[in-house]
Amino acid sequence: MFHISIKQDDYLNYILEDRENNSRMEVVPEKGGIITAWKLNGQDIFYLDKERFKNPQLSVRGGNPILFPICGNLPDNLFLYEGKEYQLKQHGFARDLPWEVISQSTDEAAQIVLRLSSNEETLLIYPFEFELTFTYQLVANRLIITQEYYNKSNQIMPFSVGFHPYFWCQDKSSLSLDIPASEYSNKTGEKTFPFAGNLDYDQDEIDIAFRTITKDTASFVNYKRNMKVSLKYSNLFSTLVFWTLKGKDYICLEPWSAPRNALNTGEKTTYLKPSQGCRGYFEIIVSNT
Repeated sequence: MFHISIKQDDYLNYILEDRENNSRMEVVPEKGGIITAWKLNGQDIFYLDKERFKNPQLSVRGGNPILFPICGNLPDNLFLYEGKEYQLKQHGFARDLPWEVISQSTDEAAQIVLRLSSNEETLLIYPFEFELTFTYQLVANRLIITQEYYNKSNQIMPFSVGFHPYFWCQDKSSLSLDIPASEYSNKTGEKTFPFAGNLDYDQDEIDIAFRTITKDTASFVNYKRNMKVSLKYSNLFSTLVFWTLKGKDYICLEPWSAPRNALNTGEKTTYLKPSQGCRGYFEIIVSNT
C-alpha cells in the first residue's frame, strides 16, 4: 500500500505514495527539506512555481517551506543578541539548507525522517547549536509532520518556527475560511481589524496575522474544487498568517509559533535551555465538501 521511490530531477526527489488511496507526495531534502508537491486523487493540493524553484537565487514559492529560526522578517534583517548584531533574512535559513535523510519506512505510512543540524555557516548568523528532526508521514488524505527541536548549545536558545504551505487555488471567490480568531493585524502589526470570515481578494496583496487564535484547528473550503482543507497544530503554534497575491493561483495559511520580530521582542518566543528539546505537530487533512 505504501511506497517510497527516488528520482533525479534538478534535485533528488523522494516520492512518498499511498497507492491504495491515490495519494502522492514529493520531498526534496537538499532544498530545505521541502515538500514540493502533493496530489490526492489526481488533484494538486500544493502550488509550485517551478521556474523559481530551479533558480537558487530566488526564494521558493510553493510547496510547504519550513520557517526557522524566525517567521517573517526582522527590521533591517537584524537579530540583536548579547550586544552583537546577526543578519537573518526573512523566514530564516532552514528552507535554504540541505537536510539529511536519516530513515524511511512504509510500514504504517509512507514516512521519511529528515534532520538539520547547526554548522559553521549557521553559527555566523544564529549563534546557537541545534538539531531539528522532522518526520513526514503520508496516509491517504492526511499529511502529518511531527517535529523535534533540540538545543545543543551551552546557552538558552530562542527561536520561532513555522510552515508556509502554498495551497493551489485558482478561484479565490469560491473560498470560505474558518479561522479561529475574531481579529487580525496587518503586516507591521500596527493596526487590528475585525474578522468575520471574509477577505477582499481584489487587493493586490493580503498579508495578515491572526495573533490570538482560540483553537488548534483551522480550515478553508474551496467550493469550486469541492474540497475542504483542514489544519491541525500543537500548542507550539500561536499564530496563523494568511498571505496571497492577486492573480496568483495560491493562498497560504501558515501556522507560526510566534509573530514577526519575535526573536528581538520575545513575544511568544520559544526558549530552550541547554540540552533541552521540544516537539511540534502539524497535520493537513483534505476531504470532499
